[in-house]
Amino acid sequence: MRRLNTTLPQPLLAIHAHTLTGTANPYESKHFTRSNNPCFAKLHKMNFDIIIVGAGPAGLCMAQALSGHGLQIAIVEQAELSTLEQPAFDGREIALSLQSVQTMRQLGLWQRIAAAHPQALAPLKDAQVFSGQSRFSLLISHRHSKAQASELGWFASNHLIRQAAFDCVQASAAAHQDITLFANTQASRVWSDAQAAYVEIQQHGQPHPRQLQAQLLIAADSRFSATRRCMGISAEMHDFGHNMLVCEMTHTTPHQHIAREWFAHKQTLALLPMHDDAATGLPRSSIVLTQPAHALHALLQLSDADFGAEISRRFAHTLGTMHPASTRHIYPLTGVYPTQLIAQRFACVGDAAVGMHPATAHGFNFGLLGIATLSQLLLQAHHSKQNIASPALLERYQRQHRLTTKPLYLITKAIVQMYSSANPAIQLLCNSALQLCEHLPPFKRAVATSLTGQASKLTAQPETQQAT
Repeated sequence: MRRLNTTLPQPLLAIHAHTLTGTANPYESKHFTRSNNPCFAKLHKMNFDIIIVGAGPAGLCMAQALSGHGLQIAIVEQAELSTLEQPAFDGREIALSLQSVQTMRQLGLWQRIAAAHPQALAPLKDAQVFSGQSRFSLLISHRHSKAQASELGWFASNHLIRQAAFDCVQASAAAHQDITLFANTQASRVWSDAQAAYVEIQQHGQPHPRQLQAQLLIAADSRFSATRRCMGISAEMHDFGHNMLVCEMTHTTPHQHIAREWFAHKQTLALLPMHDDAATGLPRSSIVLTQPAHALHALLQLSDADFGAEISRRFAHTLGTMHPASTRHIYPLTGVYPTQLIAQRFACVGDAAVGMHPATAHGFNFGLLGIATLSQLLLQAHHSKQNIASPALLERYQRQHRLTTKPLYLITKAIVQMYSSANPAIQLLCNSALQLCEHLPPFKRAVATSLTGQASKLTAQPETQQAT
């Protein structure tokens, strides 16, 4: 992989660096090789069109969507550059709608993953939902979708998405010289006024902070976004009281590329189909188990043999004998929805805009949808020589994104709460609802359309009115 060109003293590294060259313009942009440039320490302000805080998949995809159109973009990320270049395996398989796959193709991510890891992209043919101990299930097939595709969606490993996004941004920066990455750097203070948005950054190991300035500031720094909070935006946070354990497991019975999910009041289980294990040739799935933290930490202490036996038992040997094929990872489960997605010269994307429970597999799909909506509005304004941070433009983004995400956020929250309830009456209601829905083709078509992303595509078309 082609490494980043930089002249900035470690730990601040840039994909595209600004330096003093002795010319009349102290911000003349050039590529150059590493050197300790004493003039850089004298730079107290750096000007951009857009600053993105957070270099996770959402922040990198946002930069990639905007690159190549004459905008200067800065990305501020507290992680080290090596972490971005080679993301570690984290156990998470990301469900991707067909619309998200199309967006990833447009950004170049899909092609990179397919070329480097062809077995990492696994199709989702159908989805099956169970309630409690009942053997009855609701089956959502790809045949119910209006997309007329042979699958409902795809699965891809989170760390491969992260790496593909970084590689795409690196290539775009080299081609267009329009992206500056501040790695290992903390956004210590953010604010905005009528003239600009500002980010005060503190580089690890550097004695003095520096100030970045832009027309627009975008938060992409997780569902617990410190940037969003600093801009005065509160959020509704719902702690589901459970954590999520994820890992890959092989099994003796083929999964037929069907995702399976069991809801119960003490735990939620999911099997996400992957391609066969390269080492053993056995069928392989990503398993998801949600329980209180103490119960999951007890599972972490089990040997591989004991863990495999316990998970096989919990899944009622649906896929035969199971054995762990990766490390195990635990994450908290908290749903987050901000009271606003925008402020003066500010917008949220990715999990900073909506943090979903994974039960309905919409998290990253909503992230890509918001990025597509906002980037299209920004580029329309930019090419029309309009204000890319106008209140009207930002309000249109917020209205469109909330129209798509808020209903599903609330529905997902309600489903998880209902199907996790210990109340016998609610359990009976859930089982009855599942059986009823199995015999309602219009409902199954609506769910399939939602899983493929076609419903989001219909409700999230950017308006054509120009920003003012």
